[in-house]
Amino acid sequence: MKKLLALALASAMALSLVACGSSDDNKSGGTSTPSTGSSTSTGAGSSAEEPVELSGDLVLYSSMTDPDLDALITCFNEKYPDIEVEVVNGSAGELTTRLTGEASNPVGDLVWGGMADSDGDRYADIFESWVSVHDAENMPGYTSPNGLYSMDHLSTVVFCINKDLEAELGLEINSYEDLLDPKLKGQIVTADPNSSSSAWNNLSNIMAVYGMDSDEAWAYIEKLMPNLVIAGSSSAGFKSVQQGEYAVGLTYEDGAVTLIKDGADNIRLQYPEEGTSATAFGVALVKNGPNPENAKAMIDFICSAEGQTALAAYQEGTLRYTNANYEAPENAWLAPSSDIKWVDRDVSYLTENKDAILEHWNELWAEVMG
Repeated sequence: MKKLLALALASAMALSLVACGSSDDNKSGGTSTPSTGSSTSTGAGSSAEEPVELSGDLVLYSSMTDPDLDALITCFNEKYPDIEVEVVNGSAGELTTRLTGEASNPVGDLVWGGMADSDGDRYADIFESWVSVHDAENMPGYTSPNGLYSMDHLSTVVFCINKDLEAELGLEINSYEDLLDPKLKGQIVTADPNSSSSAWNNLSNIMAVYGMDSDEAWAYIEKLMPNLVIAGSSSAGFKSVQQGEYAVGLTYEDGAVTLIKDGADNIRLQYPEEGTSATAFGVALVKNGPNPENAKAMIDFICSAEGQTALAAYQEGTLRYTNANYEAPENAWLAPSSDIKWVDRDVSYLTENKDAILEHWNELWAEVMG
């Protein structure tokens, strides 16, 4: 099936349909704590479902990585071979801005990635009030927060560290406190939390560690800012680190671990010693999009245990999914949840106070960096 990949997907990847099948041999336990899968596959998301015969076009707006998109389109087209998928890739801010501009005549059909559990109803004007039936199968705490998003995967905060630069600087970077070392001035890359979901995710984790909107959190952020460089995209948090431009990237685990899986041996993942947390991200149906039935089919696929099991197998377990019944492969690249120190994140507070937090961030950034 021909797939049209726009913007960031300029190069085609080799596709392996074999990985898109479910595996009954590779199972791991799942709980309400972020995990890599579950031991049961039942209900509406089971592979026994017969796909509805659908055809035509589907325009997917997405902030996900190339490997994520490759996996989705390959596995989705195995089930729906007559749907031709076009991808427009960009940051969450870029995509929602584009959708707002297209509101009277939408081009996109759905958005995957970048739609975070702390968004509230800020995008109610561009998304339909519709969620997948599979959203109800998610682990506790990860069902739709707003009736607009069908939650499907978790993005866990990590540091991506260039091991060569770390050694050259004579540092061992394991914690947030380690990031304050003056040797790291201009050596820590992050995206802009005003427009990037990954940067907001990292800012949210600092709040989770040091206290929601607390004096301690802002004091830490003020000390960290001189060491930061703001990049234009979320992927810079791992790609530019692997390329040796920066020593540390404040990023998310699946982007960085995919580089390691693909052979990058000069970087490592570090979960902050003080603790980490995850943003739940979702997929949303564009209001009045041109191909709603095809879009709903893709959303249901992404959110089902069947779909998540297929994606996890194809990706060799580089992304944590939310359906309690999906099965992670035995050779998953992600660290087991039990090996990670988790901290609680007050999603309700972050949702209600996001604008104020970003305003504080912007004022502090202008003061410190100006």
